[in-house]
Amino acid sequence: MYRLFLLTLVCLTTGCTSTKTTNTPRSAKEQMLVSNAVDQSLDKVDFRPFANRDVFLNDKYIDCVDKSYVISSIRHRLLRGGARLVSKEEEADLVVEARAGAVGTHSQEAYVGIPEIVLPGMVSLPEMRLMERNNQKGIAKIGLVAYDAKTRVPLGAGGMSLAESDDSNYFLLGVGPYQGGSINKELKEGKKVKGATNIQKIPQSVAFNAPASSPIADPSGALHLASGQEEVKPKPDEKKSAEVSDAPVWAK
Repeated sequence: MYRLFLLTLVCLTTGCTSTKTTNTPRSAKEQMLVSNAVDQSLDKVDFRPFANRDVFLNDKYIDCVDKSYVISSIRHRLLRGGARLVSKEEEADLVVEARAGAVGTHSQEAYVGIPEIVLPGMVSLPEMRLMERNNQKGIAKIGLVAYDAKTRVPLGAGGMSLAESDDSNYFLLGVGPYQGGSINKELKEGKKVKGATNIQKIPQSVAFNAPASSPIADPSGALHLASGQEEVKPKPDEKKSAEVSDAPVWAK
């Protein structure tokens, strides 16, 4: 009876092999999980009160993975809100101080099935997964506070913005993955967006044109200008004959 059960279960169960590779220190999906969480977190902040003001971004308290992306994303949103970014605190009307509470990823794995069973006599039954879920999440917790550059009086209470991104993969009887999550939605939407129509594609061959303002040399000695006019120097014989001519002064 036990063998019949195992045989039936094996016949009903299909399997597959999943290979995960990356040629960079961090996979693209891991980087997207972080950037997606950062974007969601900053989307919750209203930067419009900084419009038409000189703003200095103090980023010395940001110490996390993808630090450059976090800083650049805050700068971008300040600019979109109408702020004028300055490079020195002395030149600013307002100071925005940013900090990172958490920027990173974590993963979870769960399945429904039979775990590996080790029997007496060094015999083991392999693990069988009927349904499996692999989930990886990105979390970003970013804090912001603003104050007057001269008086140091805070502008409001500031606060923390928290967001989570996810990448979910489901397998049923070894068939999959069936994907879900915020980064897969971002990928699908991003691939649908067409490029700007007024941007020309870079050609696959290299060719150059001569500068339009450069003079073109002529074997005859005349100088050809870009405007099409020519500066023709008088020949030595013609100049000499003009000087020894017996013609009246008014005719010379």
